[in-house]
Amino acid sequence: MDNSPVKPLSPSGSQTASTLGTVMIVDDAPANLALLSDALIEQGYRVLVATDGYSALEQLNYIKPDLILLDGMMPGIDGFETCRQIKQNPQTAAIPVLFMTALGELDDLLHGFDEGAVDYIVKPFRNEEVLARVGAHIGQARISSRVEEVLSVSGLSVLALNGICEITWVTPAAAALLHNVNRTAATEKLALPAVLLDFVSSYIRADNHSAPMRFRLGELSAKISACVYSADTKGNVDTAEYLLFLHKANDEPSFDSLRDDLGLTAREAEVLMWITRGKTNRDIGEILGSSPRTVNKHLEHIFEKLGVSTRSAAVSVALQSMK
Repeated sequence: MDNSPVKPLSPSGSQTASTLGTVMIVDDAPANLALLSDALIEQGYRVLVATDGYSALEQLNYIKPDLILLDGMMPGIDGFETCRQIKQNPQTAAIPVLFMTALGELDDLLHGFDEGAVDYIVKPFRNEEVLARVGAHIGQARISSRVEEVLSVSGLSVLALNGICEITWVTPAAAALLHNVNRTAATEKLALPAVLLDFVSSYIRADNHSAPMRFRLGELSAKISACVYSADTKGNVDTAEYLLFLHKANDEPSFDSLRDDLGLTAREAEVLMWITRGKTNRDIGEILGSSPRTVNKHLEHIFEKLGVSTRSAAVSVALQSMK
């Protein structure tokens, strides 16, 4: 067994990184390290090994693996404390951690999940299961990383919140916008304004998260929606995270707000949006390539859905949806 921190990929000793990714194995049992290392290397992964939590945390100061296989029971700091420290460090928090446990230790898994683990594998290991779980979680982590990177460079102002209204992730644009609203320096701790926090809390406490909710604070407009991770056969959902979208509000409703908040079809939302801008049926028909009669038909459906009978009342509802 090679006890060096980085296990070679091939007999030649080359440490060229594999496109499959890098896996760190943390276990005090040499037999487990050998078994898992051989299976992962044969599949095409680069492997790092550590025999205790301290050495694993030390290695993470210099290299960030794509996934960590972590034994729960080890001398020194155990796997649960090691996982807690990994998740507390912003530089390593996003790395998926899979616990390794014996069948009789399954009750300890709840502790592991509380510390931030995403999955587990049971000893004795089956290579096919280990490879399947490792591959799936690395793939999911890479997708999440790409999405966050796109959001960060896109200029969109988006925050992720947990069930107790804590900010778990934020794009640079959103951070700058909140600092501007709060009149705080970029180096100060990020926080939601009190009235916006009340809005977020009321949404999270609500029983129904099927539709997004909008809020307006001066020039700041916000929309919050729930991330649904699972649903049972009765339609009950497990929501663990919420996305808060922020932007500078304007004086007229957007297409998305009309469609999502008022339950309109895409075409109905377009018609209502142009009505709020003072366009006649004929104007809207020319813009959308439809006849005035067709536009009027859409308008009838809009009136029915909004529970109004006049254009002015429909415009009032549309404007109210952004407040």
